[in-house]
Amino acid sequence: MKEKIIVVDFGSQYTHLLTQRIRSLGVYSEIIFPEKLKPDIGRDPSVKGLVFSGGPMSVYETSSPRVDRDLVLSLKIPILGVCYGHQLLAYLLGGEVTSGESGEYGKTVLYIHDTDNPLVKDIPERSVVWMSHKDVVLKPPKGFSLVASTDYSPVAIMAGDELKMYSTQFHPEVRHTEYGTTLLKNFVYDICGCAGGWSPMDLVDSFVREHSHLSREKALVAVSGGVDSTVTAVILKKVFGDNLYPVFIDTGLLRYREGEWVKNLFKKLGFENLIYIDASETFLERLRGIVDPEVKRRIIADTFFEVFKETADKLARDYGEIKYLGQGTLYPDRVESGKTGRYTDKIKSHHNVSMSRLLGFKLLEPLKDMYKDEVREVGRRLGLPEEVITRHPFPGPGLAVRIVGEITRDRLEILREADRIVEEMLREHGLYEGLWQAFPVLLTLKSVGIKGDRRSYEYILALRMVESVDAMTANFAKLPWSFLEELSSRLLNEVEGINRVVYDISNKPPATIEFE
Repeated sequence: MKEKIIVVDFGSQYTHLLTQRIRSLGVYSEIIFPEKLKPDIGRDPSVKGLVFSGGPMSVYETSSPRVDRDLVLSLKIPILGVCYGHQLLAYLLGGEVTSGESGEYGKTVLYIHDTDNPLVKDIPERSVVWMSHKDVVLKPPKGFSLVASTDYSPVAIMAGDELKMYSTQFHPEVRHTEYGTTLLKNFVYDICGCAGGWSPMDLVDSFVREHSHLSREKALVAVSGGVDSTVTAVILKKVFGDNLYPVFIDTGLLRYREGEWVKNLFKKLGFENLIYIDASETFLERLRGIVDPEVKRRIIADTFFEVFKETADKLARDYGEIKYLGQGTLYPDRVESGKTGRYTDKIKSHHNVSMSRLLGFKLLEPLKDMYKDEVREVGRRLGLPEEVITRHPFPGPGLAVRIVGEITRDRLEILREADRIVEEMLREHGLYEGLWQAFPVLLTLKSVGIKGDRRSYEYILALRMVESVDAMTANFAKLPWSFLEELSSRLLNEVEGINRVVYDISNKPPATIEFE
């Protein structure tokens, strides 16, 4: 990379959002952990600046993540501290930090006192920012000046211009901070001196260039028809050509006519050798009687691995040795699977991560450092159909994570029909592309209802519709009541087996997007 901003991750849920915001400004950004911050980073001409992320701990906790004071001072490159990073800089350099009594959370008014500071250029004297902290900086370190405050935080922004160190108590990376993008832009361009011009296609071009020597080798890639696996397949085709074999496995847990749709899609994209495997009977048999969500995920992952391995072995017998496996892993996949660092908790098992257990294959992940919006941008640049680009994320385990309790054929058919109607109506009303995900969930609960003047006792269907940027956080969508009423009416009239529809109004966190 010609230039980059490194984000040092101290455990914030917004760390990847910080990286994403910087990238959106046209400058490449990547994450490292505190123990990876070494003196040679300051000597790397491509590193134009550092951002110290937020984090859940206090600087006074003995187990809190730290960096060495002398190392920080020796780097001689601009640093921006955010929340915990703000408090850590103040603590390391001799400022006064104290644990607040009640903390400051949510939207807060920021008052800028030094309007001439380069960090706050083009930001009004009063604006709304997003706070999430308990520790407070009471006094900046020597050589730092007070730039801004809030009613609760005496030092909400501080600046050490000679040291080129700056920090904010609030989170500029979240959309709730009105001028957060402006502040980050000021830091990246005016303070770090970045030139910009980076785009996600740079990652694609670099991947293809670095792997061009593999053009005569053979590779496999598991595809689902989603934007991630489809973009992965198109990128790998640039390397392997017709030596790439996309494999589509029908698990029996897919959406309405999914297999037919995928076959048509890959034919349109010029893939003449799509391998289609119908393994639905195997999956459904192994899931019989299983209700624990983590066990279901594990069974699906293990079965997928087994079927894929059998397919790979057969292809190797038919076409010769296959050395490479492509996979559409994204940054958030690795985060939520607990793969990126010791400060990240494991939330759930991810189906696609298990594919790396395919011993004997060399793994290729062209999207592993990308976020979903970047993958979509790449897809457009590669000429993929808009119906693929805008398609909502669909979990690897399929409808199994949208059926609470046991998976049966009858319950799958109920959910498939409901899912078809939900997507159809969202598209008809022009709401689909404005949502991150929108889908029905079949609950184990049944309720009493009335159908045709007769008592019914049928399943409850929950609707989950969320808005998000990267799935790390999500808010439930505030859709018009008139639309929800019309949708509920269609579902209850057309889907056999349900007699009640409820709307999920939970945000992430604390809820996850999927139910299981």
